Amino acid sequence: MTADFDSIPVIDISGLGAPDLAARRAVAEQMGAAAREVGFLYVSGHGLDERLFEHVLAAAKAFFARPMDAKMASYIGRSENHSGYVPEGEEVFPGGTIDRKEAYDLNLDLPGAAAEAPMLGANLWPDQPGFREAASAYYAAVSELAQRLFRGFALALDLPEDHFEPHRRRPPSQLRMIHYPYDPTAEDREGIGAHTDYEFFTILRGTAPGLEVRNGAGDWIDAPPRPGCFVINIGDMLEAWTNGVFTATSHRVRKVAEERYSFPFFATCDFDTVVEPDPRLVTVDRPARYGRLISGEHLFAQTARTFAYLKARRARGELVLPEDA
Repeated sequence: MTADFDSIPVIDISGLGAPDLAARRAVAEQMGAAAREVGFLYVSGHGLDERLFEHVLAAAKAFFARPMDAKMASYIGRSENHSGYVPEGEEVFPGGTIDRKEAYDLNLDLPGAAAEAPMLGANLWPDQPGFREAASAYYAAVSELAQRLFRGFALALDLPEDHFEPHRRRPPSQLRMIHYPYDPTAEDREGIGAHTDYEFFTILRGTAPGLEVRNGAGDWIDAPPRPGCFVINIGDMLEAWTNGVFTATSHRVRKVAEERYSFPFFATCDFDTVVEPDPRLVTVDRPARYGRLISGEHLFAQTARTFAYLKARRARGELVLPEDA
């Protein structure tokens, strides 16, 4: 990435829906430049109804305001597809500390279907009027946005526009509804440590500042919410797929006293998708820089190393991860 970016580019993606290929390519070129040089971008002109976000935010606020025993009735450890309530302390990265946050995690909902793979099955829903409807509508809308962005990124790489579509029939993309409670003791300092996201890219809406992005010089650049925009950041799998042409940039979340809600949608490909450098992006000057992995296995292996209920299942021998995941 460049060493001196000091802001996150804002790109109007309305042209991705244009009937003219040249107009779609013009937007894709801007997306590609941001993915190469920064690894982050804001997108406007996405066309999503703002009421969808308002409804899912209201549903999240109502859920997190409930008593703990009511929230724990939907505890993620009760689910078949890694969905449900995540209490404070449930999720801890190896070597990390407990964050002051709680969440509700949702995946592609396959009601009535037996879980065919980790993170694929029926969602666990809380007993709360309107929650499922609001979350499902938002998930569907952001999934459609992810589809458009995949097509735009393909064009930016000079690949066929539908390049990723055969790998996105039933992707286990995850929507997290995260609540950071008001904490009057919090200082304006690092909260969630520097990291990159596992998946192909993330589509984020949040209600308060705190997100920071690290540039090539090691400086932290603010990425606050912008009205009507989503924050998009490249993830590890898209960096590997593009052989490092696109950059998964390190980012973190500062601890601030302000109460915050955050809604990251982690866009990915089908569970069994093989992720490795695309041969068209491997050259003599840029040899293959990444090994082969299975998308879903990698994602679930990382998840199983951070969630307490999955760590407990591994310790009891109920869950065995692939050795190369």
